Formats: sequence, C-alpha cells, structure tokens
Amino acid sequence: MCLYRLLVVIGVPLRRWCRLQVNGHAVLPPLDAPLLVVSNHDSMLDPLAIADTMVRAGRPVRFLAMARLWRHRPVAWVMNGTGQIPIRRGAADAAGLQAAIDALVAAEAVCIFPEGRLSRGAHVRARSGVARLIQACPPTTVVLAAVSGGTDLIRFPRRPMLKVELFAPRARPGASSETSAEFAQALLDQIRDRVPPTPAGRRPHVRDPDAWE
Repeated sequence: MCLYRLLVVIGVPLRRWCRLQVNGHAVLPPLDAPLLVVSNHDSMLDPLAIADTMVRAGRPVRFLAMARLWRHRPVAWVMNGTGQIPIRRGAADAAGLQAAIDALVAAEAVCIFPEGRLSRGAHVRARSGVARLIQACPPTTVVLAAVSGGTDLIRFPRRPMLKVELFAPRARPGASSETSAEFAQALLDQIRDRVPPTPAGRRPHVRDPDAWE
C-alpha cells in the first residue's frame, strides 16, 4: 500500500482546499477486524474523502470500482498499485465480489457504493452486492458513510466544504426477513436520510421516495 499512502500524502493540499471534515471515528472497529464502508456517491471527490479518512484512521481502504477504469493503462497501474477491486456494472460479477470477500476475510477495509455510479442528483436503487459481502463474512463491521459537499466542486474557484459522517447501521442481514436487495436499499436509505442526492453545484432537494430511475 506504499503507492496508496503516497497518493494520500500528495492529496493533502486538495484535502485542505476542500476543507474536509470527518465525524464518527468512534464507530470504526479495531484495526485487525474486517470493515465494510457503505457510502453514497454524488461526486468524484467521495472516494478521495473516504480514502483520506480511512488512511488517517490507520485503515487503507479498497474500493469496488467500475471495471472500465482499468481500460486505460496509467489508471490501471494506479488502481492495481493501490489494491482497488474492479467490478462490472450491471453484471453478476462473481469474481469482483469474491475479491472483496477475500479482502474482508483477511481483515481488510473495503468500501462499496451501493448505487453503483454517481447519483447525479437522482434517487438510484441500491444493488444487492453489499448484503452478499456481509453475509459471506459475518464478522465484518459495517459502517455507513454520508458524504456531502463534493458536488460544490463545480463552483470553482469557490472552495467546497467536504464532510464525511461515519455511523453504524440500524440492523444487519439476518435480523429480519429482508432480501439482499431490500437490505441494501435499507442501508442506502439510512444514508440518504442524512444526505439527499445532490445535483452538482446545487442545493440538496427534498427526498422524493417515488423518484426512482
């Protein structure tokens, strides 16, 4: 993870410029425990904010990222060098999920965006992969991350105020009769209760539960 840490160090000026604020470190488990971070995804700054948050907590995190990012050699080199996990959007990517499961079994930290892509200000249905990861590695601690402020980057040179709020979910799979898809959506809804989908450069709008894509 040397490259990972180097990139985080290089990103310190960006973090300061974005005025990154983090709350909720107390919910993170011990460093030797598997950790799954589940986050909203409204901005390209979201992964950078979470990566910086976790590294400063002593937990480099591996993201499940769109496989198409590996099409470009320089990007693929960085993604591989930092231990990121490619996953194909819109497909039952067993290999990608298994790589994430193996990381959790090895007591690593993994981050997943259940929406599967940028929200672009719309409510997007959660994908069921998050529940499968938890079910495959029961000792995993699940932490939700509500990230806000990244969409204000479009207002450059005005500085955004990037915030990460870490908190524990209300329930785990197996605690009810929910399916994997229902549980994944329940986790995402808990995040969206704190951070509504935000269009770039605009104020958050009121959550409309019927406005699915």
